[in-house]
Amino acid sequence: GTVMKAALVLSALAALGADAYTAPRTAALRRSGLSRVAMKDYPKPNVENTDNYRASTALTEKLKSLAGKGEKKKVAIVGGGLAGLSCAKYLVDAGHEPTVYEARDVLGGKVSAWQDEDGDWIETGLHIFFGAYPNMMNLLAELDVHDRLQWKVHKMIFAMQQLPGEFTTFDFIPGIPAPFNFGLAILSNQKMLTLWEKLQTAPPLLPMLIEGQDFIDAQDELSVTDFMRKYGMPERINEEVFIAMAKALDFIDPDKLSMTVVLTAMNRFLNEDNGLQMAFLDGNQPDRLCAPLKEYIEARGGKVLTESPLKEFDVDEAGNIKALVMRSGDRVVADEYVSAMPVDVVKRVLPEQWSTMPYFKQLDNLEGIPVINLHMWFDRKLKGVDHLCFSRSPLLSVYADMSITCKEYYDPERSMLELVFAPCSPIAGSDVNWIAKSDEEIIDATMGELARLFPTEIAADPTWPATMQQGPEGQARLRKFAVVKTPRSVYAAIPGRNKYRPSQESPIPNFTMAGCFTSQKFLGSMEGAVLSGKLAAEVVACKAAGEPTQGVKAIQESVIAEAKKAAPKQPVGIRGSDAVAFGGGSSFSKKVEAELKEFDPEQLVKMG
Repeated sequence: GTVMKAALVLSALAALGADAYTAPRTAALRRSGLSRVAMKDYPKPNVENTDNYRASTALTEKLKSLAGKGEKKKVAIVGGGLAGLSCAKYLVDAGHEPTVYEARDVLGGKVSAWQDEDGDWIETGLHIFFGAYPNMMNLLAELDVHDRLQWKVHKMIFAMQQLPGEFTTFDFIPGIPAPFNFGLAILSNQKMLTLWEKLQTAPPLLPMLIEGQDFIDAQDELSVTDFMRKYGMPERINEEVFIAMAKALDFIDPDKLSMTVVLTAMNRFLNEDNGLQMAFLDGNQPDRLCAPLKEYIEARGGKVLTESPLKEFDVDEAGNIKALVMRSGDRVVADEYVSAMPVDVVKRVLPEQWSTMPYFKQLDNLEGIPVINLHMWFDRKLKGVDHLCFSRSPLLSVYADMSITCKEYYDPERSMLELVFAPCSPIAGSDVNWIAKSDEEIIDATMGELARLFPTEIAADPTWPATMQQGPEGQARLRKFAVVKTPRSVYAAIPGRNKYRPSQESPIPNFTMAGCFTSQKFLGSMEGAVLSGKLAAEVVACKAAGEPTQGVKAIQESVIAEAKKAAPKQPVGIRGSDAVAFGGGSSFSKKVEAELKEFDPEQLVKMG
């Protein structure tokens, strides 16, 4: 079936030709009609009719069926991001008693948000929900909060680099199944690639459709750029599509990103009719996403505690956990322990006895990628789209006008752009270490980019030197901004890392790991975090019920050899009290910089 599907896609692409099919152009995207875009939500697409969704439902049912089998376990979960909350949710379903210990005063981890002195919400990141997020979609159904998503029209929107102020789209035609809807969306766009370039894109992707996950996993040693060159894909595909995709998927340039990441995403989108349809949450993440999880967990006997930072794991000689020692001095004793901390934080608290174990030694090969999230409030409405926009700018990844896309942030008079500034450090492909730059330098550089994207709208404003080339037409001025830096966000998916991602099950009998860096097929994302928590809950619940688990993932020979030679290391501990100490994002002050300098000094090395 798959081979037939792939052959059909190719013949359809060849038969269609460059102009044989032209999608209806959206009037809203014509420059003249862009200024007054109204919010328009679309019905929830059918996200349930996919193999991945059915697998997720089956895992939920399995966990519920384990309730009452074996002993009820007290489980201590360190970390109240999506991985920790998901783990607790599925443990209460399986009849156990979890307690989540979150170090910060807010839940959510990488999806946390807080209010500034004006009452405006500041978010760690711009978070988009895709139809191809089966575990997240399942979770929202189980919490009965699907109505909190605002689904947007099924298309991808790109800013035109050569035509400032204009956008172009990949339009997905309703009723046409995957992968044909994807092929047609690309073919019908006349602005980005020539027909010949489009046809050259297809053959290298055929093995992915035919061989599936095995082929995808085998490409992890290649960067996106390496893969393109190996298969003779035209350089312009990189410029037109892959740079935007890479920066949206992992805040990183294509010559630094593993091709496995792009193929994983494309495989979902090519196999699921509504995989690429996007939704925004209708308000801030703590209230609209984390609160229902907390309520669900606590209604079923679990607990979710904030302002409860871990100091260290107290372990016996064999390395088994005896207790968690909290910063407050309290000792937490449980039957099972789960880490749902980001990988960089886990590495700081590994007990000496664990430091030479191959399972934990793998973590040396994983680290978080820096990213910056910007909020920019303007004094009037910019021409916008009610959607996510791929900026295709060298400094920015994706952005959205939240005053149009999100109910809670809706403002008919003034725009609030939320933008992802990436790549922002050398590991991600930038020549400049933007984490070490001041907020004003970052905003000035962004204003320069926005002046290019909105040439007739951004005003020449002496506060922002980068805008001073603007003509008299431009009137929009920045009235307020917030810069949120996350020095260590999702793990850096640079080539060759996948093999080091640890299983949720560990060699320590009473310790399990969750977090989107652990081994699961949805990479560093909200979906990956939710799935990792669910898989960690499965390990704990199966052990308690005396059922078989998936086991500990095979570890690379090179890691085993390194672990043999390694000298035991004392944990450095988690220093500092700001969000960045716990792997979160923060608006930097002198105090935050001083804390960061203590435990992650390379982040503040000035470059460029």
